Formats: sequence, C-alpha cells, structure tokens
Amino acid sequence: MKKQGLFITLEGPDGGGKTTQAQQLARWFRLYGREVLITREPGGTPTAENIRELVLDPALDLSAETETLLQLAARADHVAQAIRPALEAGQVVLCDRFSDSTLVYQGILRNMDLAQLRKLNDFATRGLRPDVTLLLDGDPRELVKRREDRGTVDKFELQGLEFQDRIRGGYLQLAQEEPDRILVVDALREPEVVTEEIIRKLEKWV
Repeated sequence: MKKQGLFITLEGPDGGGKTTQAQQLARWFRLYGREVLITREPGGTPTAENIRELVLDPALDLSAETETLLQLAARADHVAQAIRPALEAGQVVLCDRFSDSTLVYQGILRNMDLAQLRKLNDFATRGLRPDVTLLLDGDPRELVKRREDRGTVDKFELQGLEFQDRIRGGYLQLAQEEPDRILVVDALREPEVVTEEIIRKLEKWV
C-alpha cells in the first residue's frame, strides 16, 4: 500500500522558532522511519529562491499586487517541483511559511481581498493545502530579542513592533477561522518544551 504523505506548515511572526521546530520535527518523524523534506517560502527551488531575493529586497518598492503575484509565482514552482512530488512519494513535508503568510502579509496587512487571494493561491498550488499548520505565536516584544540575536533582517522586519503586532493579529484571526487546521503554540517557552507540545498536537495526524 502506498504510504500517505503529510503536509505540515509552520507559520507565525518572525523569531518564533519555525526553523528550529522544523528541524526537531524532522528528527522525530525520521525516528519512525518517515522520509522528510524541510523547505521554506518564498523559496525551496532555484526559481523560487531567485524570486525570494526580489520579494525581500528592502530597496524595491513593490506594490501589493506585484508582491502577491511574485509570492504566488514562487509558490507555484515550489509546489510543482518540490512539495507535490515529495507528498506523492509518501514523504512528510515541513514547510516554513506557505499560503497563510500570503493571507496575512499581502491580504490582511495590505488590505487585499482574502477571498480573491485564496482563489489565486488555489490556482498557483492546483488546490494543494496543508494538512495541518503550526502557528508559533508570541508577543513581538519578546520575539524581537530573538531576531536581534539572529542578526538577519529583511524588509518586513524593518517595519517595527506595530507592524509585527498586526502580523500576529492577522495570524490569530486565521486561527480563529480554521481552528481544526491551525494549531496555536506558545513559542516563547524553551524550544524543547515547544517541541513536546507540537508532537502531542500532531498525534492524530500521525
């Protein structure tokens, strides 16, 4: 019997530990013999990584429409070239950001129509949606310390705490709309504690 793939996305404000938790989850799944693909958005393929450079370049003043279409172009290539083949092979895919990021950053924050964005996203992904999304949540005033320690800054991180508050609010809004898919996790605790909670939350999918 063909092994079923599992598509898990990790979302949330910057500094929430998405990369760390993806790595920990990959180790856990591999203990049970699962093959795992860790990837990210925008990015994950050579084409999408090139688009990422454009989207995150603070020197470029992109309109909301341009930014959205670039994100969706990167996602279309990412899904076609990496995510869907991995799922069809029965792998677990752990993706750092996906469609919910577009709904928050381009939709809620830039006042674009969410219903229209969802249709465009379905077009770009040919209807692929995450099985489960882990929302790593925390007060931006605490998370900013982690970003400073990391030392990497993009144009979204340059826009200050008010902007980060709006990002957090956007994600929590989506979680209220889809509580069965989007699982909220307190990301401000020690990483190993966060991992333990995530594993408990994922048991029914595994």
